[in-house]
Amino acid sequence: MIYPLNETHDPRLTSWVESANDPNTDFPIQNLPLGVFALGEDEMPCIGVAIGDQVLDVSATSEALWADNLTDVIADACALESLEMLMLWEPEVWSELRLRLSRLLRTGNEDRFLLEEYLHPMSEVQMTLPTAIGDYTDFYCNLHHATNVGRMFRPDNPLLPNYKHLPIGYHGRASSIIISGTDVRRPCGQTAGDDNQPTFGPSKLLDYEVEVGFFVGQGNRLGEPISLEKAEEYIFGLCLVNDWSARDLQRWEYQPLGPFLAKSFATSISPWVVTLEALAPFRVPATRRAEGDPQPLPYLFSTNNEAHGGFDLQLEVLLHTQQMRTQNIAPLKLSHGNFKEMYWTFAQMLTHHASNGCNLRTGDLIASGTVSGPTKDARGCLLELTWRGTEPIALPTGETRTFLQDGDEVVLRGFCEREGFRRIGFGECRGVVLPA
Repeated sequence: MIYPLNETHDPRLTSWVESANDPNTDFPIQNLPLGVFALGEDEMPCIGVAIGDQVLDVSATSEALWADNLTDVIADACALESLEMLMLWEPEVWSELRLRLSRLLRTGNEDRFLLEEYLHPMSEVQMTLPTAIGDYTDFYCNLHHATNVGRMFRPDNPLLPNYKHLPIGYHGRASSIIISGTDVRRPCGQTAGDDNQPTFGPSKLLDYEVEVGFFVGQGNRLGEPISLEKAEEYIFGLCLVNDWSARDLQRWEYQPLGPFLAKSFATSISPWVVTLEALAPFRVPATRRAEGDPQPLPYLFSTNNEAHGGFDLQLEVLLHTQQMRTQNIAPLKLSHGNFKEMYWTFAQMLTHHASNGCNLRTGDLIASGTVSGPTKDARGCLLELTWRGTEPIALPTGETRTFLQDGDEVVLRGFCEREGFRRIGFGECRGVVLPA
Protein backbone atom coordinates (compact mmCIF):
# COMPACT_ATOMS: atom_id res chain seq x y z
CA MET A 1 0.00 0.00 0.00
CA ILE A 2 1.48 3.30 -1.09
CA TYR A 3 -0.23 6.16 0.72
CA PRO A 4 -1.34 9.02 -1.56
CA LEU A 5 -0.26 12.56 -0.77
CA ASN A 6 -2.96 14.48 1.10
CA GLU A 7 -3.48 17.62 3.16
CA THR A 8 -1.20 16.35 5.97
CA HIS A 9 1.81 16.54 3.63
CA ASP A 10 1.21 20.16 2.56
CA PRO A 11 4.56 21.95 3.05
CA ARG A 12 2.70 25.21 3.74
CA LEU A 13 1.16 23.85 6.95
CA THR A 14 2.41 25.44 10.15
CA SER A 15 1.74 24.62 13.79
CA TRP A 16 0.82 26.72 16.80
CA VAL A 17 3.69 24.85 18.48
CA GLU A 18 6.33 27.30 17.26
CA SER A 19 9.31 24.92 17.50
CA ALA A 20 7.61 22.69 14.90
CA ASN A 21 8.05 25.46 12.32
CA ASP A 22 11.84 25.43 12.57
CA PRO A 23 13.10 24.19 9.17
CA ASN A 24 15.72 22.06 10.95
CA THR A 25 13.39 20.22 13.30
CA ASP A 26 12.92 16.48 12.93
CA PHE A 27 9.30 16.84 13.94
CA PRO A 28 7.32 19.39 11.89
CA ILE A 29 3.57 19.05 11.63
CA GLN A 30 4.10 17.04 8.44
CA ASN A 31 5.75 14.22 10.46
CA LEU A 32 3.69 13.43 13.60
CA PRO A 33 5.47 10.25 14.74
CA LEU A 34 3.99 8.31 17.64
CA GLY A 35 5.65 7.01 20.78
CA VAL A 36 5.07 6.19 24.43
CA PHE A 37 6.31 8.38 27.27
CA ALA A 38 6.02 8.95 31.02
CA LEU A 39 6.41 12.15 33.01
CA GLY A 40 8.43 10.37 35.70
CA GLU A 41 9.54 6.95 36.89
CA ASP A 42 6.40 6.48 38.97
CA GLU A 43 4.00 7.87 36.37
CA MET A 44 1.88 5.76 34.05
CA PRO A 45 3.04 5.74 30.42
CA CYS A 46 0.85 7.28 27.74
CA ILE A 47 0.82 7.66 23.99
CA GLY A 48 2.38 10.84 22.63
CA VAL A 49 3.08 12.52 19.32
CA ALA A 50 6.28 14.46 18.68
CA ILE A 51 5.74 18.04 17.50
CA GLY A 52 8.81 20.28 17.37
CA ASP A 53 10.57 20.05 20.72
CA GLN A 54 7.33 19.10 22.50
CA VAL A 55 5.29 15.97 23.11
CA LEU A 56 1.50 16.13 22.92
CA ASP A 57 -0.17 13.67 25.29
CA VAL A 58 -2.43 11.88 22.79
CA SER A 59 -4.00 9.76 25.53
CA ALA A 60 -5.19 12.85 27.43
CA THR A 61 -6.18 14.63 24.21
CA SER A 62 -8.24 11.61 23.20
CA GLU A 63 -10.02 11.57 26.56
CA ALA A 64 -10.73 15.29 26.39
CA LEU A 65 -11.89 15.52 22.78
CA TRP A 66 -13.03 12.11 21.55
CA ALA A 67 -14.09 10.01 24.53
CA ASP A 68 -17.78 11.02 24.29
CA ASN A 69 -18.10 8.98 21.09
CA LEU A 70 -18.55 5.43 22.39
CA THR A 71 -17.90 3.90 18.97
CA ASP A 72 -14.65 5.77 18.34
CA VAL A 73 -11.98 3.08 17.96
CA ILE A 74 -9.25 5.72 17.82
CA ALA A 75 -10.22 7.11 21.22
CA ASP A 76 -10.21 3.60 22.69
CA ALA A 77 -6.83 2.72 21.18
CA CYS A 78 -5.20 5.97 22.30
CA ALA A 79 -6.39 5.61 25.90
CA LEU A 80 -3.99 2.70 26.51
CA GLU A 81 -0.38 2.61 27.69
CA SER A 82 1.17 1.38 24.45
CA LEU A 83 0.63 1.55 20.70
CA GLU A 84 -0.46 -2.08 20.52
CA MET A 85 -4.19 -1.52 20.17
CA LEU A 86 -3.67 1.19 17.56
CA MET A 87 -1.31 -1.08 15.61
CA LEU A 88 -4.03 -3.75 15.48
CA TRP A 89 -6.27 -1.60 13.29
CA GLU A 90 -6.20 -1.16 9.53
CA PRO A 91 -4.21 1.58 7.75
CA GLU A 92 -7.40 3.62 7.34
CA VAL A 93 -7.60 4.03 11.13
CA TRP A 94 -3.92 5.05 11.34
CA SER A 95 -4.51 7.59 8.59
CA GLU A 96 -7.58 9.01 10.34
CA LEU A 97 -5.61 9.51 13.59
CA ARG A 98 -2.85 11.28 11.67
CA LEU A 99 -5.40 13.60 10.06
CA ARG A 100 -7.00 14.41 13.42
CA LEU A 101 -3.63 15.22 14.99
CA SER A 102 -2.62 17.34 12.02
CA ARG A 103 -5.78 19.44 12.28
CA LEU A 104 -5.46 19.78 16.07
CA LEU A 105 -1.89 21.04 15.83
CA ARG A 106 -2.29 23.43 12.90
CA THR A 107 -2.04 27.16 13.24
CA GLY A 108 -5.48 28.63 13.91
CA ASN A 109 -6.99 25.60 15.63
CA GLU A 110 -9.62 26.82 18.10
CA ASP A 111 -8.81 24.01 20.56
CA ARG A 112 -5.26 25.26 21.00
CA PHE A 113 -5.78 26.60 24.52
CA LEU A 114 -7.40 23.35 25.63
CA LEU A 115 -4.50 21.34 24.19
CA GLU A 116 -1.65 23.41 25.60
CA GLU A 117 -2.01 21.79 29.01
CA TYR A 118 -1.27 18.41 27.38
CA LEU A 119 2.04 19.59 25.89
CA HIS A 120 5.29 18.59 27.59
CA PRO A 121 8.87 19.55 26.69
CA MET A 122 10.56 16.59 25.05
CA SER A 123 13.57 17.10 27.32
CA GLU A 124 11.41 16.44 30.40
CA VAL A 125 9.72 13.19 29.44
CA GLN A 126 10.98 9.63 29.67
CA MET A 127 10.47 7.61 26.51
CA THR A 128 9.73 3.90 26.70
CA LEU A 129 9.35 1.11 24.16
CA PRO A 130 6.33 1.94 21.99
CA THR A 131 4.80 -1.50 22.53
CA ALA A 132 5.62 -4.90 23.95
CA ILE A 133 7.87 -6.55 21.36
CA GLY A 134 7.18 -10.26 21.21
CA ASP A 135 9.49 -11.19 18.36
CA TYR A 136 12.45 -9.60 16.61
CA THR A 137 13.82 -10.53 13.20
CA ASP A 138 17.01 -9.07 11.78
CA PHE A 139 17.64 -9.24 8.06
CA TYR A 140 20.86 -8.95 6.06
CA CYS A 141 19.49 -7.13 3.02
CA ASN A 142 22.12 -4.57 2.01
CA LEU A 143 24.28 -5.74 -0.87
CA HIS A 144 27.17 -3.35 -0.13
CA HIS A 145 27.44 -4.54 3.47
CA ALA A 146 27.13 -8.22 2.55
CA THR A 147 29.75 -7.88 -0.18
CA ASN A 148 32.21 -6.00 2.03
CA VAL A 149 31.93 -8.47 4.88
CA GLY A 150 32.10 -11.38 2.46
CA ARG A 151 35.32 -10.05 0.96
CA MET A 152 36.96 -9.98 4.40
CA PHE A 153 36.31 -13.65 5.04
CA ARG A 154 35.81 -15.11 1.54
CA PRO A 155 37.74 -12.87 -0.88
CA ASP A 156 37.10 -15.13 -3.86
CA ASN A 157 33.42 -15.74 -3.10
CA PRO A 158 32.00 -12.84 -1.05
CA LEU A 159 28.30 -13.62 -1.64
CA LEU A 160 26.82 -17.04 -1.04
CA PRO A 161 24.63 -18.46 -3.85
CA ASN A 162 21.32 -17.68 -2.15
CA TYR A 163 21.91 -13.98 -1.43
CA LYS A 164 20.34 -12.49 -4.56
CA HIS A 165 17.42 -14.92 -4.54
CA LEU A 166 15.88 -14.27 -1.11
CA PRO A 167 16.09 -11.84 1.80
CA ILE A 168 18.45 -13.41 4.36
CA GLY A 169 17.37 -13.09 8.00
CA TYR A 170 17.54 -14.63 11.45
CA HIS A 171 15.41 -14.62 14.58
CA GLY A 172 16.83 -12.26 17.21
CA ARG A 173 16.26 -11.74 20.92
CA ALA A 174 13.30 -9.45 21.68
CA SER A 175 13.88 -9.26 25.45
CA SER A 176 17.08 -7.23 25.05
CA ILE A 177 15.61 -4.53 22.80
CA ILE A 178 16.12 -1.22 24.62
CA ILE A 179 15.02 2.35 24.09
CA SER A 180 17.46 5.04 22.94
CA GLY A 181 19.47 6.49 25.80
CA THR A 182 19.82 3.19 27.66
CA ASP A 183 23.45 2.30 28.44
CA VAL A 184 24.88 -0.86 26.88
CA ARG A 185 27.03 -3.18 28.97
CA ARG A 186 30.00 -4.70 27.10
CA PRO A 187 29.15 -8.40 26.71
CA CYS A 188 31.23 -11.37 27.75
CA GLY A 189 31.47 -14.59 25.84
CA GLN A 190 33.74 -17.12 24.22
CA THR A 191 36.34 -16.00 21.69
CA ALA A 192 39.07 -17.95 19.96
CA GLY A 193 42.15 -17.26 17.88
CA ASP A 194 43.47 -19.06 14.84
CA ASP A 195 44.24 -22.10 17.01
CA ASN A 196 40.52 -22.49 17.79
CA GLN A 197 41.18 -22.66 21.54
CA PRO A 198 38.49 -20.56 23.26
CA THR A 199 38.68 -18.29 26.29
CA PHE A 200 35.86 -16.52 28.12
CA GLY A 201 35.87 -12.79 28.78
CA PRO A 202 34.74 -9.33 27.64
CA SER A 203 34.37 -8.72 23.93
CA LYS A 204 37.32 -6.79 22.48
CA LEU A 205 35.70 -6.11 19.10
CA LEU A 206 32.45 -4.37 20.02
CA ASP A 207 30.67 -2.74 17.10
CA TYR A 208 27.44 -0.95 16.14
CA GLU A 209 25.23 -1.52 13.11
CA VAL A 210 23.08 1.25 11.67
CA GLU A 211 19.76 -0.21 10.59
CA VAL A 212 16.14 0.75 10.00
CA GLY A 213 13.34 -1.28 11.50
CA PHE A 214 9.59 -1.49 11.17
CA PHE A 215 6.81 -2.52 13.52
CA VAL A 216 4.24 -5.03 12.38
CA GLY A 217 0.69 -3.70 12.64
CA GLN A 218 -2.04 -6.24 12.15
CA GLY A 219 -0.62 -9.76 12.02
CA ASN A 220 -1.44 -12.81 9.94
CA ARG A 221 -2.80 -16.17 11.04
CA LEU A 222 -0.51 -19.17 11.30
CA GLY A 223 -0.31 -20.88 7.92
CA GLU A 224 -1.51 -17.85 5.95
CA PRO A 225 1.16 -16.05 3.87
CA ILE A 226 1.09 -12.34 3.03
CA SER A 227 1.24 -11.26 -0.61
CA LEU A 228 3.70 -8.63 -1.74
CA GLU A 229 0.83 -6.45 -2.95
CA LYS A 230 -0.63 -6.32 0.58
CA ALA A 231 2.60 -6.39 2.59
CA GLU A 232 2.70 -2.71 3.49
CA GLU A 233 -0.82 -2.91 4.98
CA TYR A 234 0.90 -4.86 7.78
CA ILE A 235 3.61 -2.21 8.42
CA PHE A 236 2.69 0.34 11.09
CA GLY A 237 5.80 2.52 10.96
CA LEU A 238 9.58 2.78 11.00
CA CYS A 239 12.29 3.49 13.57
CA LEU A 240 16.08 3.56 13.75
CA VAL A 241 17.88 0.45 15.01
CA ASN A 242 21.40 -0.07 16.37
CA ASP A 243 22.01 -3.81 16.47
CA TRP A 244 25.12 -3.83 18.67
CA SER A 245 27.50 -6.63 17.68
CA ALA A 246 30.44 -8.37 19.36
CA ARG A 247 32.49 -9.34 16.34
CA ASP A 248 34.93 -11.63 18.15
CA LEU A 249 32.11 -13.59 19.80
CA GLN A 250 30.31 -13.74 16.47
CA ARG A 251 33.30 -15.11 14.59
CA TRP A 252 33.63 -18.06 16.98
CA GLU A 253 29.94 -18.93 17.41
CA TYR A 254 28.09 -18.09 14.21
CA GLN A 255 28.69 -21.34 12.32
CA PRO A 256 26.63 -23.40 11.74
CA LEU A 257 23.50 -21.67 13.13
CA GLY A 258 24.24 -17.95 12.89
CA PRO A 259 24.38 -15.09 15.44
CA PHE A 260 23.64 -15.81 19.10
CA LEU A 261 25.38 -14.19 22.10
CA ALA A 262 27.21 -11.78 19.80
CA LYS A 263 23.91 -10.04 19.11
CA SER A 264 21.46 -10.87 21.90
CA PHE A 265 22.98 -8.65 24.61
CA ALA A 266 21.40 -5.40 23.32
CA THR A 267 19.55 -3.83 20.39
CA SER A 268 18.74 -0.11 20.65
CA ILE A 269 15.81 1.56 18.90
CA SER A 270 14.75 5.18 18.52
CA PRO A 271 11.58 6.04 20.47
CA TRP A 272 9.46 7.65 17.74
CA VAL A 273 7.62 5.53 15.16
CA VAL A 274 7.41 7.36 11.83
CA THR A 275 4.38 6.23 9.85
CA LEU A 276 4.46 5.08 6.24
CA GLU A 277 1.99 7.85 5.44
CA ALA A 278 4.43 10.50 6.71
CA LEU A 279 7.07 8.99 4.43
CA ALA A 280 4.88 9.06 1.31
CA PRO A 281 6.73 12.02 -0.30
CA PHE A 282 10.04 10.18 0.07
CA ARG A 283 9.25 6.90 -1.65
CA VAL A 284 11.67 5.86 -4.40
CA PRO A 285 12.04 2.85 -6.68
CA ALA A 286 13.54 -0.33 -5.33
CA THR A 287 17.25 -0.72 -6.02
CA ARG A 288 17.81 -1.53 -9.66
CA ARG A 289 19.44 -4.91 -10.06
CA ALA A 290 22.70 -5.17 -11.94
CA GLU A 291 22.81 -6.81 -15.34
CA GLY A 292 23.06 -10.54 -14.82
CA ASP A 293 21.43 -10.54 -11.39
CA PRO A 294 18.51 -12.95 -11.07
CA GLN A 295 15.04 -11.48 -11.02
CA PRO A 296 13.06 -12.17 -7.82
CA LEU A 297 10.78 -15.18 -7.88
CA PRO A 298 7.14 -14.26 -8.62
CA TYR A 299 6.06 -14.08 -4.97
CA LEU A 300 8.76 -11.45 -4.36
CA PHE A 301 8.05 -9.35 -7.44
CA SER A 302 5.49 -6.69 -8.27
CA THR A 303 5.64 -3.63 -10.51
CA ASN A 304 4.37 -1.48 -7.64
CA ASN A 305 7.19 -2.61 -5.36
CA GLU A 306 9.73 -2.02 -8.11
CA ALA A 307 8.40 1.51 -8.68
CA HIS A 308 7.85 2.62 -5.06
CA GLY A 309 9.35 0.05 -2.67
CA GLY A 310 12.30 2.13 -1.44
CA PHE A 311 12.70 5.03 1.00
CA ASP A 312 15.01 8.00 0.45
CA LEU A 313 16.08 8.03 4.10
CA GLN A 314 19.49 9.47 4.97
CA LEU A 315 21.33 7.86 7.87
CA GLU A 316 24.18 9.27 9.93
CA VAL A 317 26.40 7.69 12.57
CA LEU A 318 28.26 9.84 15.11
CA LEU A 319 30.82 8.84 17.75
CA HIS A 320 31.34 10.73 21.02
CA THR A 321 34.11 9.29 23.19
CA GLN A 322 34.51 9.96 26.90
CA GLN A 323 37.58 12.08 26.18
CA MET A 324 35.69 14.12 23.58
CA ARG A 325 32.90 14.81 26.07
CA THR A 326 35.43 15.83 28.73
CA GLN A 327 37.06 18.27 26.31
CA ASN A 328 33.69 19.57 25.02
CA ILE A 329 34.47 18.36 21.50
CA ALA A 330 31.43 17.73 19.30
CA PRO A 331 30.66 14.18 18.16
CA LEU A 332 32.48 13.00 15.04
CA LYS A 333 30.39 11.93 12.06
CA LEU A 334 31.65 8.48 11.03
CA SER A 335 29.38 7.78 8.08
CA HIS A 336 26.44 9.03 6.02
CA GLY A 337 24.44 6.44 4.10
CA ASN A 338 20.99 6.09 2.59
CA PHE A 339 18.33 3.46 3.04
CA LYS A 340 17.49 3.56 -0.67
CA GLU A 341 20.61 1.41 -1.17
CA MET A 342 18.82 -1.71 0.14
CA TYR A 343 18.86 -4.71 -2.19
CA TRP A 344 15.57 -6.02 -0.80
CA THR A 345 12.63 -3.82 0.24
CA PHE A 346 10.71 -3.94 3.51
CA ALA A 347 7.70 -5.33 1.65
CA GLN A 348 9.81 -8.17 0.27
CA MET A 349 11.25 -8.91 3.72
CA LEU A 350 7.80 -9.14 5.27
CA THR A 351 6.39 -11.21 2.42
CA HIS A 352 9.28 -13.64 2.53
CA HIS A 353 9.06 -13.87 6.33
CA ALA A 354 5.42 -14.98 6.11
CA SER A 355 5.77 -17.03 2.92
CA ASN A 356 6.10 -20.30 4.86
CA GLY A 357 3.02 -19.48 6.93
CA CYS A 358 4.90 -17.92 9.83
CA ASN A 359 2.48 -15.84 11.89
CA LEU A 360 3.73 -12.30 12.41
CA ARG A 361 2.17 -10.58 15.41
CA THR A 362 1.27 -7.03 16.30
CA GLY A 363 4.30 -5.23 17.70
CA ASP A 364 6.91 -7.53 16.16
CA LEU A 365 10.06 -5.63 15.18
CA ILE A 366 11.73 -6.41 11.87
CA ALA A 367 15.07 -4.79 11.03
CA SER A 368 16.85 -4.32 7.73
CA GLY A 369 20.38 -5.35 8.60
CA THR A 370 23.33 -2.98 8.33
CA VAL A 371 22.76 -0.16 5.84
CA SER A 372 25.89 0.65 3.82
CA GLY A 373 26.54 2.46 0.55
CA PRO A 374 29.01 2.09 -2.31
CA THR A 375 31.60 4.49 -0.82
CA LYS A 376 33.70 4.18 2.33
CA ASP A 377 32.00 7.15 4.03
CA ALA A 378 28.65 5.32 3.71
CA ARG A 379 29.67 2.12 5.51
CA GLY A 380 27.30 1.33 8.37
CA CYS A 381 29.55 -0.34 10.96
CA LEU A 382 33.13 -0.24 12.24
CA LEU A 383 33.86 -3.69 10.84
CA GLU A 384 33.55 -2.15 7.39
CA LEU A 385 34.84 1.36 8.16
CA THR A 386 38.10 0.06 9.67
CA TRP A 387 38.19 -2.95 7.37
CA ARG A 388 38.26 -5.50 10.18
CA GLY A 389 40.46 -3.25 12.32
CA THR A 390 43.27 -2.72 9.80
CA GLU A 391 42.40 0.94 9.04
CA PRO A 392 41.98 2.84 12.37
CA ILE A 393 39.84 5.97 12.52
CA ALA A 394 41.63 9.11 13.77
CA LEU A 395 39.64 11.20 16.27
CA PRO A 396 40.04 14.94 16.99
CA THR A 397 41.42 14.16 20.48
CA GLY A 398 44.34 12.19 19.04
CA GLU A 399 42.61 8.92 19.91
CA THR A 400 42.01 6.22 17.34
CA ARG A 401 39.30 3.59 17.04
CA THR A 402 39.07 0.27 15.30
CA PHE A 403 36.21 -0.94 17.51
CA LEU A 404 34.27 0.61 20.40
CA GLN A 405 35.87 1.29 23.76
CA ASP A 406 34.21 1.73 27.14
CA GLY A 407 32.67 5.19 27.49
CA ASP A 408 32.04 5.60 23.75
CA GLU A 409 28.62 6.92 22.80
CA VAL A 410 27.17 5.98 19.41
CA VAL A 411 24.43 8.21 17.96
CA LEU A 412 22.31 7.28 14.94
CA ARG A 413 20.25 9.91 13.11
CA GLY A 414 17.86 9.60 10.21
CA PHE A 415 15.98 12.13 8.08
CA CYS A 416 14.24 12.57 4.74
CA GLU A 417 14.56 15.61 2.47
CA ARG A 418 13.00 16.42 -0.89
CA GLU A 419 12.47 19.69 -2.67
CA GLY A 420 8.90 20.92 -2.28
CA PHE A 421 8.28 19.09 1.03
CA ARG A 422 9.16 19.63 4.67
CA ARG A 423 12.17 17.80 6.01
CA ILE A 424 11.14 15.10 8.47
CA GLY A 425 13.37 13.16 10.84
CA PHE A 426 13.46 10.12 13.06
CA GLY A 427 15.16 11.71 16.06
CA GLU A 428 18.15 9.91 17.55
CA CYS A 429 19.07 6.42 18.63
CA ARG A 430 21.94 6.64 21.13
CA GLY A 431 23.74 4.51 23.66
CA VAL A 432 26.91 4.63 25.81
CA VAL A 433 29.13 1.57 26.20
CA LEU A 434 29.70 0.54 29.82
CA PRO A 435 32.50 -1.79 31.01
CA ALA A 436 31.78 -5.51 31.21
